[in-house]
Formats: sequence, structure tokens, C-alpha cells
Amino acid sequence: MDIRQAGIGDLEEAAELFNAYRMFYEQPSDAEGARTYIRDRLVNEESVIFIARKDGASVGFAQLYPVFSSIAMRKSWILNDMFVHPDARNLGIGQRLLDSVKAYADETGAKSIVLETAPDNYGARKLYEKNGYVRDTGFYHYELSLD
Repeated sequence: MDIRQAGIGDLEEAAELFNAYRMFYEQPSDAEGARTYIRDRLVNEESVIFIARKDGASVGFAQLYPVFSSIAMRKSWILNDMFVHPDARNLGIGQRLLDSVKAYADETGAKSIVLETAPDNYGARKLYEKNGYVRDTGFYHYELSLD
């Protein structure tokens, strides 16, 4: 298994995984929209994407976005997207992606890695908690939808 940071040469693989990830969250397939979205993130250096490959096939990805803490005066990373293809689950790929994300956060001097997941995403929650991620009970999360 190989995990590495994606560049523009990995656009097609990253976009295909991203589209599958969106469909996992019950969004309609939009291969061209996924390709445009991932291309823009890579070209504008707005996110960091790691791709997992097994036997030459792309089987998972993780996407990080930077955020800055005024209080800590340091960068943190939002682990916004992580997906392992259903055919490749339970092979340790999610763990390896998390390891790569943590190593990158350490290398960039980040204060923390933050993420959200659905309450019923039990497998992901178990993996995150096994890796030391702690559910925030001290703050409320609010969102203003602009759609």
C-alpha cells in the first residue's frame, strides 16, 4: 500500500474518489463537478489531499483544509473528507490515511487536527477515537446555511 500527497497529476484519481465520497453522503454523482472542485483546490493550493493506493488502484483519500486559531496564533487542519472505497475497507487504509494526516500536521507545526462525522458513522468514529480524537463537548457548533 502506498499513500502520498496528491498533485495535479493525480487529479483524475482524486476526483473519482471524491465523487464516490459524495455519493456515500447521498449526493448525486457529478464526476465533472468533482473534477472541477478538486482541480481548483489543487491549483489554488487551498487543500492538501492524500491518496491511498493498493496494488496500483486508488482506494482512499483524505483532504485537509487549513484554518487558523487566533487564540493559539497557529494553524490547525480540518480533516474535512476521508473515504475508503467499500471494497478496500478493513484493510488498515483508514488508519494509514490518519497516520499520514498526523505526520503532515506535525511537519507543518499545526496545533491540532479537527473533524466532523455523522453520528451514525460508527466505523469512522471508532477509528478516530482509537487514534486519540476526542469528541468536543465544550462548544456548540452552529451553521448558517446560505442555500
